[in-house]
Amino acid sequence: MKIAIVKLSAMGDIIHAMLSLQFIKKSIANVQIDWFVEEAFAKVLEFNPHIDNIYKLNLKSIKKDKKNLFSQVALLKEYSKNDYDLVIDAQGLIKSAIVTKYLGKKRVGFDKNSTREGTASFFYTDKISSLYERNVIERNIDVICKALDIEVTKEDILDKEAFLYFENESREIYSYLRSEKKNILFVIGASWPSKMYSKEKFAKIINNLNENCLIAWGSEEEKKIADEISLNSSAIVLPKLDLNDLKAVVKNCELVIGNDTGPTHMAWALNIPSITIFGCTPGTRNTYLTDINKIIESDSIVNPLKLNRDDFSICDVKEEGIISLAEGILYEGRY
Repeated sequence: MKIAIVKLSAMGDIIHAMLSLQFIKKSIANVQIDWFVEEAFAKVLEFNPHIDNIYKLNLKSIKKDKKNLFSQVALLKEYSKNDYDLVIDAQGLIKSAIVTKYLGKKRVGFDKNSTREGTASFFYTDKISSLYERNVIERNIDVICKALDIEVTKEDILDKEAFLYFENESREIYSYLRSEKKNILFVIGASWPSKMYSKEKFAKIINNLNENCLIAWGSEEEKKIADEISLNSSAIVLPKLDLNDLKAVVKNCELVIGNDTGPTHMAWALNIPSITIFGCTPGTRNTYLTDINKIIESDSIVNPLKLNRDDFSICDVKEEGIISLAEGILYEGRY
């Protein structure tokens, strides 16, 4: 059986969908799983033994140059020759639905009431109902595993195998890790400014914990914030990491603390303790709580169907609450 999964972006969304792969491989013998993804996020999928082929697209380039539409369509026409038995759109956007349409005759995706771009459902031959407000990990299980008649329970999710992989990572990253202290990774960036926690409060948390605190960053703007946090704390700013090296760093930390963004979600995927900070996005929807993966939220009432990018309430989250959670995870076995 040949299956194509379409989940183009972003990093956190891709990670949430990847969980399904281990359940497919356990349930269906001799299954081939190919994944279609935006080129910028392909490395998060690399080295996963449950993925047979990763196909990179660059649909975002079309916004910059309309001529790129022709090269992307040509790619999809070539990939359509792969003769898939089933194509699953786990994204639920019009652009991902169009990709799905090119790839195969039997196509599964969310129904029109289960995604923000309900028109996408017209491209599918089979539709899955899953409330948009539902936890994103469970929604991905719904659209991917239900399409294959695979039942996955909450206990299955909690007992998951780690599912991010890395190889040939830079040996330099290990020079930043310490055996005599707890290694804590701080993820200070996010896709929106309103999803980013206060740099002053990050510095206070780092100084209170007094461990080997490392800061990851992904853009020059984030690098400036990281440098400022480091100037006001004992934190060390890591060099710019690709996704392969970032996975390796997360795997070797005792705790990850960060905003609602892809690198923070890596910790959950690798079964590493984490604290995710939420303000304008819904915490219990965007993460899966476990004994070691915790969240802390602002007092905002968040509507998943209509997120408010002008809601900066994340900055109201008290650093004392984050410190308490971290100490409970690191020292007291409280959770």
